[in-house]
Amino acid sequence: MPDASRLTQSRPAAALYAAALSLVVLAAAGAAGLVLHQPWLFPSLGPTVMLFFESPSQQASRPANALIGHVVGLLAGVAMLYAFQLQDSPPAPVGGLTPAYLLAGALSVALTTLVLTLLKTPHPPAGATTLIVSLGILTAPAELASMAGAIVLITVVGWGLNLLFGVRPGKEEG
Repeated sequence: MPDASRLTQSRPAAALYAAALSLVVLAAAGAAGLVLHQPWLFPSLGPTVMLFFESPSQQASRPANALIGHVVGLLAGVAMLYAFQLQDSPPAPVGGLTPAYLLAGALSVALTTLVLTLLKTPHPPAGATTLIVSLGILTAPAELASMAGAIVLITVVGWGLNLLFGVRPGKEEG
């Protein structure tokens, strides 16, 4: 049964809790993107909000883990994009997966995993963030800033909503 069940005492209610709050948080990020004309809604936000609301007691669901994880993912993605001189290449989904993109993607996830494991701050959705960048999908400074802004927004709003409803992120149920 999802962690949110202590709020609701039933699986359907816990599912509705997680679904409704995921909708609210992602809609807020998307609305910010519409207003700013920037990509404030991107794939790795989905699994992050799912962790926040489906499994808030997991260590990976802690706000600090989400923030640190995605920042490490962004930085690792940028590092590998530039290390393989891919910053001016068409993104892998458009221009095709090349050996350089393969190496940049694989190494960026490995680097993200290494750093997050050493810091004891797991957040698996950060692996998607690093691939978004290292595969050239979002790489312009404004896009990277938008990604960072969206990560902060969904983390603050998600954490706040869980607290509002009595759910303490990253605290194991007793």
